[in-house]
Amino acid sequence: MNRQPFGKPPQWWAPKLSPWMIRFWRPLRRRKQFREHRLQQIDVRGLEHLRSAIESNQGVLITPNHSGHADSYVLYHAADQLGCPLFFMAAWQVFGKSGRIRRRILQQHGCFSVDREGTDMRAFKQAVEILQQRPNPLVIFPEGEVYHLNERVTPFREGAASIALSAARKSDREIVAVPCAVRYIYTSDPTPELQQIMTALEEHVFWRPRPDLPLRDRIYRFADGMIALKEVEFLGRQQTGLLYERISHLSDCILQRLEQQYDLAGAEEFTIPQRVKNARRELISQMQRADDDALLKKRLAEEMDDLFLVVQMFSYPGDYVAERPTIERMAETIDKFEEDFLGRPTAGIRASRRAIVSFGAPISVESTRGRSSTLALTNSLETAVQDMLDATDDTFTPAPPNVSLLSA
Repeated sequence: MNRQPFGKPPQWWAPKLSPWMIRFWRPLRRRKQFREHRLQQIDVRGLEHLRSAIESNQGVLITPNHSGHADSYVLYHAADQLGCPLFFMAAWQVFGKSGRIRRRILQQHGCFSVDREGTDMRAFKQAVEILQQRPNPLVIFPEGEVYHLNERVTPFREGAASIALSAARKSDREIVAVPCAVRYIYTSDPTPELQQIMTALEEHVFWRPRPDLPLRDRIYRFADGMIALKEVEFLGRQQTGLLYERISHLSDCILQRLEQQYDLAGAEEFTIPQRVKNARRELISQMQRADDDALLKKRLAEEMDDLFLVVQMFSYPGDYVAERPTIERMAETIDKFEEDFLGRPTAGIRASRRAIVSFGAPISVESTRGRSSTLALTNSLETAVQDMLDATDDTFTPAPPNVSLLSA
């Protein structure tokens, strides 16, 4: 996963949506889509749901899964077919790491920044205003991170639902939430390049490469070795059990230590991403008060690294490849290895692909209050997106089941 800087954002970036500039930049988007993400084809399904909502003057919130770095290109391809530009809520780090020209292009494409770790009222109010007044849909990725899980939704954060409910309470028009599912499918075989990446990974940790093993067994062998190293570092010894159980146990141990240290009561009832967010928010607050205390700053930085490790481990469910050893699932796992262990900012795409983006039936947002309403809408959207991903059964030929998986 990509490591992001955390702290107080240097500023807030507002959207400056320009349909003319979006048309101007379309050839560049298409070129990057082909060359950087190797997307040869994008199939758009269910666009009538969006078109009907827009024609009915409804405020539209689109909630896609966030499985890859090409998601925004896929959605803007759909917007081109729709004939209506989109607004995007994006983490402030996207703007913070970009140059002046790229920031301007992002804003012209309707992007505005949000501090996901804090209470960003400017971003919240901007999102509500878009839903209440603008004809253009607003896109929010409720997963928050790019987890490289093409076929499985991770827990949705409640922010998107909270924005939609707030907009509905004082809106002159109906607010709807449209679930959206994005899937990537290889159209040529990436296996030879995936084998080369696994060789590079094994050599990186001073292992003898094992190209004689099936690719999926190399993946689980490498994952087992890496989690064992972290278990020894944090727990003192290697643990036993299935891989997903060990990942869960180590993540929980790290989080419990930080939650006890900073008295984050009741944290166990939240999902892993929410627990990380709460702990990260406390660490950011501590950093702002650390002044010139070098030892304290060093400890807080190390604890921030521990939280990043938890997020990294969360992106590896442990049973993802074992459940369905398709070339897409194996490639996604190796993508994460490449970013996490070889330190590459973005995993390389090793073969041509197609994408399928599906829009579901709009869910009417009621003008109600309370966390129960927010949770109910969040769960409805998460379930709808997962159901749509499950229904998009169009993958590359699975790898042959000739060898049992290691530590699956």
